[in-house]
Amino acid sequence: MTSVVQRLRPEVADIRTAPAAFLRTHVERFRELTPWRVARELVAILAIVLMDVWPGFIANHDPVSTWWMVVMGIGFVAVYELRLLFPAIALLLGVWVVFSIEHGGVATILLLAYGSGYRIVSWQRSLVTAALGLALHMLAWDVNAPGLGGPFGSFVMLTVYGMVVALPFLVGRYVAQRNALVAALHDREETMVRERKVVSRQVRLRERNRIAQDMHDSLGHRLSLISVHAGALSLDPDLGDRHRDAVQVLRSAALTAMEELRGVIGVLRRDEPDEDQVRRTVDAVDELVEGARRAGVRVSLVRGGQPRPLPAKVSHAAYRIAQEGLTNASKHASGASVQVTVKYEPDALVVEVRNNPPRVKAPKGAGFGLIGLGERVRLAGGMLHVGELPAGGFRIAAVLPYEDTAAAGDEPADDEPVERVKPTGIRKWAGVGSIALAGVVVVAVIGGYTWIGSQPTTKVVSPELYDSVRVGDDESAVRARLPVGADPLIANVRSAAPAEPEGATCEYFVADDQKYSLRATKVVRFCFAGGKLVEKNSHQQGT
Repeated sequence: MTSVVQRLRPEVADIRTAPAAFLRTHVERFRELTPWRVARELVAILAIVLMDVWPGFIANHDPVSTWWMVVMGIGFVAVYELRLLFPAIALLLGVWVVFSIEHGGVATILLLAYGSGYRIVSWQRSLVTAALGLALHMLAWDVNAPGLGGPFGSFVMLTVYGMVVALPFLVGRYVAQRNALVAALHDREETMVRERKVVSRQVRLRERNRIAQDMHDSLGHRLSLISVHAGALSLDPDLGDRHRDAVQVLRSAALTAMEELRGVIGVLRRDEPDEDQVRRTVDAVDELVEGARRAGVRVSLVRGGQPRPLPAKVSHAAYRIAQEGLTNASKHASGASVQVTVKYEPDALVVEVRNNPPRVKAPKGAGFGLIGLGERVRLAGGMLHVGELPAGGFRIAAVLPYEDTAAAGDEPADDEPVERVKPTGIRKWAGVGSIALAGVVVVAVIGGYTWIGSQPTTKVVSPELYDSVRVGDDESAVRARLPVGADPLIANVRSAAPAEPEGATCEYFVADDQKYSLRATKVVRFCFAGGKLVEKNSHQQGT
């Protein structure tokens, strides 16, 4: 017993907090109201008034009927607006009210079914609501059936429910599920864009750390040379004491600068592999190409122009362009030929890596290496171009200055275009079930009525035949003139007929002349006894 209470306790807590959560949710929805949503509600109310209430004012001039139409219109609007709070209850109430009255309510139930299908989230709750709505519709049909029964009456009843309730309900569910899917995809895309921006910043910072390491190694190498030459100069016997002291100060300053540089920038080596940074210059591109060739890459190196001294960060950037280009080519264009070009133009150094299209196209990478490369080129004062070639293949090219140019002060933009994510898995099919069921309803209704329309209905009595038959005529002569063939698909034609003459045998037929303004079917009856026609009359079936 204790375990049962413990299991029920969380449910009791949820029930206690449900009203507060309900109010909080709908208060938030009320705050999110927009003029468009208000206008949409007003248009729906106007449609209900014009299509379900106004025709009643035109048809009825009785004051009592007029007030009844006013009350009915208020009821329709109230039930429709109830869907905003309790969509399932509103739909069930609307089904009973609309199908229990004799006139009006079609627009109301259409809008109500669509709105309820849009707002009921759980498919289990939707299924239960649809089943209960069908049960209420069947009860209302029995109470206020339009003179139809039997298989045809059941088919008409299901048709009305399918087209007026089920179809808009399923369409509403489909629209809600597709809207939820689109919103989820937008949120996912925004999250991916934010994450990509963060990763791009991290990649740029990492590349800046590498540049700082390169500068540390290059500058440290030069300071070491200064320190060594200053120490050697201090040992010169021809040097005076004043000059020897100055050389010692210079040597001490170089050593101190080396220690400070190692302390400030050397900490960046913690997460980086130990590599000879001094050798990663434009002159080492030949070794880089030779290493790629030994690894099986079909690569060629083209040099042009007159080499000239380059700033350290420009030389390192040229090496990194060649390294990144070869890495991308071996990763994404395996087996394709690669060409590395290092050309000294009159005003700038041009470094280019291009590869032919691969035999098998590899999936695209994240592109973070290119982001870091762009940061390095930018800090060197150059320009980087990355993209596919018109004939296929890929090209990385950079233009680097010969001077030590300061980078632009603005940070590069993080709003690179992000490829839209296509729905995958089960979410790709969100809403398809609802629209498929709606299609099944439409096909079933159209197919059913097409079949019914193709069936010949010949067993009806024309007014001429009815008037020509007289009481007292011979039974065999009358039966010979009565129609034969397929009966009209209507309800039991005997239930509303008066009592049959005692000892007589009666035949019932549907009359050919009908008044469709009446919610009933005209039925004629011929009764025979003793070989004669003893009675003929008519009645309204279904009133």
